[in-house]
Amino acid sequence: MAGMDVEMRGNAIDEMLKKKRDLNPLPEPETLDDLVQGLKIIFQDNEINVEEVNEYMSKYKTNAREWYKYAKFDHHRYTRNLVDQGNGKFNLIVLCWGEGQGSGIHSHSDSHCFMKVLDGTLDETMYSWPSDSEDERELQKTETHSYGKDSVAYINDSMGLHRVENSSHTNTAVSLHLYSPPFDMVECFDQRTGHRKKVRVTFYSKFGQRTPFGCTSVETLEPENN
Repeated sequence: MAGMDVEMRGNAIDEMLKKKRDLNPLPEPETLDDLVQGLKIIFQDNEINVEEVNEYMSKYKTNAREWYKYAKFDHHRYTRNLVDQGNGKFNLIVLCWGEGQGSGIHSHSDSHCFMKVLDGTLDETMYSWPSDSEDERELQKTETHSYGKDSVAYINDSMGLHRVENSSHTNTAVSLHLYSPPFDMVECFDQRTGHRKKVRVTFYSKFGQRTPFGCTSVETLEPENN
C-alpha cells in the first residue's frame, strides 16, 4: 500500500506540473542554455512525454557559437562530450563525428534517446533485435533515415537497435543527444552474427574540458570490421 501511495503522489505531482506548463508554456529556447534549463523543467515529471521533448528540442535553432566549446573531435573515432547532467534525470551530450566516422550497432539500456543534429548530416540504420532462438544470424535492417541540421530523432529499445554514421568523407557532423535515464553500459552487436557484448561508454570531455588522458580509452561504439 505504501508503494501505491508513493506512485499516486508521483502521478498527482506530474499532473500538477503538466497543468502548470499548459497555463504557462515554456518560452522557446533561444540559446543552448535556455534549452538546458527548459529540459530540466520538463524532466521534473516522473514520466517522460516523448512528443513534448521532441518538440522542445526542435524549437532550438543551432548556433555554433553556443556549442563550439563542447565540440571536440578525434581523428580516430567519434567523441562523446558531456554538456549537462540534468539534475540526475538525464545526460545531455555533444557527439562529434569526423568524416566517415560512425557507431557500431547498439541498444540503449532501456533509456530514452533523443538526437538533434547541430551541424552536418547523420545517417541512421535501424535493425531488429536478434532472435534468442538462433545462435547466429545476420541482423535484419528495418529502416534507414537521414537527418540534416536541426532535425530531431528518437529511439528506445522497444523500437529496435540502430547505428549512426557520418557518411560524408568531406564534412564533419555534430549532434546533441539526451539520454534518460543516464547510462554508462550498452550492448553492441555484430551485424553478421547477431552476437552481442557489453560495452562501456565514457566521455571524451566534460563541461568543455578534456578528461584526463588516462581515462579516455573510450570504448565508443565503433562499427565492426567487415
